[in-house]
Amino acid sequence: MGAPSRRNTELALLVFAVLIPVFAYINVGLAKEGTVPAGVLGYTGGLGLLAGIAHVMVRKFAPYADPLMLPVATLLNGLGLVLIWRLDQEPTITTDALGGAMAPGQLMWSTLGVALFLGVLVFLKDHRVLQRYTYISMVVALILLILPMFFPARFGARIWITIPGVGSLQPGEFAKIIIAVFFAGYLMVKRDALALASRRFMGLYLPRGRDLGPILVIWALSLMILIFETDLGTSLLFFGLFVIMLYVATERTSWVVFGLTLSAAGAVTVATFASHVQSRVDNWLNPLSLAENGGVTETAQAMYTFGAGGILGSGLGQGYSRLIGGIAPKSDYILATVGEELGLTGLMAILVLYGLLIERGLRTALAARDPFGKLLAVGLAGAFALQVFVVAGGVTGLIPLTGMTMPFLAQGGSSVIANWALIAILLRISDTARRPAPAPAPSTDAEMTQVVRP
Repeated sequence: MGAPSRRNTELALLVFAVLIPVFAYINVGLAKEGTVPAGVLGYTGGLGLLAGIAHVMVRKFAPYADPLMLPVATLLNGLGLVLIWRLDQEPTITTDALGGAMAPGQLMWSTLGVALFLGVLVFLKDHRVLQRYTYISMVVALILLILPMFFPARFGARIWITIPGVGSLQPGEFAKIIIAVFFAGYLMVKRDALALASRRFMGLYLPRGRDLGPILVIWALSLMILIFETDLGTSLLFFGLFVIMLYVATERTSWVVFGLTLSAAGAVTVATFASHVQSRVDNWLNPLSLAENGGVTETAQAMYTFGAGGILGSGLGQGYSRLIGGIAPKSDYILATVGEELGLTGLMAILVLYGLLIERGLRTALAARDPFGKLLAVGLAGAFALQVFVVAGGVTGLIPLTGMTMPFLAQGGSSVIANWALIAILLRISDTARRPAPAPAPSTDAEMTQVVRP
């Protein structure tokens, strides 16, 4: 007997995933203008239509998929739209130099993300097909990571490419998915060789010298990304993802130790020579130091917003996170708005939602019946977890700010599209894992050999 489909459970959760952002939207309107926003019906219909179409397609093409991933992703995406619209109401943020209001554009990118989500479910019938393209995916991922080097830097980093008529895209958001496909295919074949150890030292099994090659190559590539593109977030995600999948494939703690050692050495080396990375480390260590504009750093301003929010927050639409400079409140520091206006309680609720998505991804990996599916699910969930950690850690001051976007929540078209595709692949793996096994065909030979007794 297989697991029940749980599609009705998903539908019930989707109702709440749509209603909660709608109530938040109304709350912002009442706080800012004292009336219900004029676009509440359009927002409700648009978000409900996207969620409804996604649910119908999951019910048809992945009936045994995990019932929690789609509602949680919808809820986070809906709350992100509300927060971006709320910040659009502030004149200090919405300026012609920044391109005006960003909520309509984010809604368009979210629609494209759901469309890609549906495309993956329809055309990717079996996730194991991706294993055929292991080395092709490596080439594609490297091309996506190298492309930003040929475009001018923005905000001190080369992580965007400009496409005429489309706008700016971050190839690294899509590269994380393709890299996970390559790592899953590569490690499934090579994990036995990588798991061998030559000697034991201080309680750790040290890998053979020739087996250190892959991790050294990945380490060198992550350093090149950090040096030439000054992209701290992507390099951490790239290298950290490989170490996570390597540990899961080989069960060798020594790989984690080597990975952390190489990561720390590379970060210290690059921070010594790269001024952009060094400035972010300085802002992290000295958040109250004066910036060039004569004010405190953005890190300090984010700390003020968290402190002002307290436990329960000031209320949606009633905070002052707009004082964080430039476009940062809608991208890097959107969690600061959550912390100020929803308080520690709201911030923890958002992090719990991210934790649920990660947990369901790992649960999918445990349920997968094939090794490629297990490694791919771990890789996708690990990439998502790393991105949440480095962004939340940077905003809260735990680690230096990396410049990545909070999945589904922050303003960024590339991020929301790529993460909807990531959720779709996880749903495809979970559908294959939870689908009941076909009943064995009756054996005619067994019937013929039965002895009939009087």
